[in-house]
Amino acid sequence: MSDFYQRLDLSRDADAEAIKKAYRKLALKYHPDRNDGDKAAEEKFKEITEAYEVLRDPAKRQMYDRYGEQGLKGHPGAGPGPGFDFSDAIEVFMRDFGGFGGLGDLFGQQRSRGQRSGPRKGQSLKIRLPLTLPEVVTGVTRTVKVGVLDVCDTCGGSGAAPGTIPVTCPTCGGAGEERVVMQGLMGRMVSVQPCRRCGGEGRLIEEPCTRCNGDGRVRSEKEIKVEVPPGVTSENYITLRGEGSIGARGGPRGDVIVLLDVEDDPRFVRQGADLITELPITFTQAALGDDVRVAGVQDQVKLSIPAGIQGGTVLRVRGQGLPHLQESARGDLLVRVAVFTPRNLSARQREIFEDLREVEEAAPERIQDDEGRGFWSRVKEAFTGG
Repeated sequence: MSDFYQRLDLSRDADAEAIKKAYRKLALKYHPDRNDGDKAAEEKFKEITEAYEVLRDPAKRQMYDRYGEQGLKGHPGAGPGPGFDFSDAIEVFMRDFGGFGGLGDLFGQQRSRGQRSGPRKGQSLKIRLPLTLPEVVTGVTRTVKVGVLDVCDTCGGSGAAPGTIPVTCPTCGGAGEERVVMQGLMGRMVSVQPCRRCGGEGRLIEEPCTRCNGDGRVRSEKEIKVEVPPGVTSENYITLRGEGSIGARGGPRGDVIVLLDVEDDPRFVRQGADLITELPITFTQAALGDDVRVAGVQDQVKLSIPAGIQGGTVLRVRGQGLPHLQESARGDLLVRVAVFTPRNLSARQREIFEDLREVEEAAPERIQDDEGRGFWSRVKEAFTGG
């Protein structure tokens, strides 16, 4: 198994910001939603998240630097431990990077690890919601159908056959926990683990319900409302708390995780809140200037082409891009001018161009604007907002 620093491609003196940045980059690369459920990617995602969860915490990192992974295992609470699995990795990612921040109930809630006994929360469901650029501008409310597990109406969710009730687990006495003594580098340590017999529920079902086979749940379909704010990207998630499947045998409902998928628009290239588009113009428009309309996300946008504009010049239309997330301000529309050269001239057009050739000046070696800036300087300035 690789060193935690190696997993994140970090030096041992990396600071907290470098650790967070390295993890986010790798987590987005190996996230299961970007790898179609590839098992190797899931394992990689789990490994880098396990490393991040230790190195982000100064106390855990100090313990790891001194004793390695064995030191973490021998000290309860010092690290992820042997029970750190893929679902834990997903929760860590959602907690630190999954949400927008401040938009209601989104990713960022760390699950409680205190009380283990009792019914467990239902598993979270994931759905993908496609969005268009116009919907990104305004935000949108959608109603979608999801398949969930609901309370079995035969047993009322208990999982026990009608007329019977679950019994207290004799192994843990209903506590749902077992104490295990371990010998580590720090001496004998006592850890608390879920009861192996009842799985941490603290009770057993002797006569399961025949309809749900003791699970306490049956499949059904429900409609949920998803409110998407303006300015989202395909990297954003929304978590709808308590809208998912009910937990087994009376456990609380899980969540519905909405994965936003902003569809590509052939008219634009998106760069954050800015949109980039191309506008073909004629020689005449380039030489004499013109007032035109160019496609915006929702409506046509007025644009003045200055006389003498050169091909490749980028014109900025302020406030005609996409909204910044959770802000009223919008990005800009960047219009790259492309001067169209006709291929098939009519006799009249050819005559005019021949006359023009007789009086026009030779092209300069380098094309500069009125302020002496060359082509690449102008393009760089347009795309960086300078």
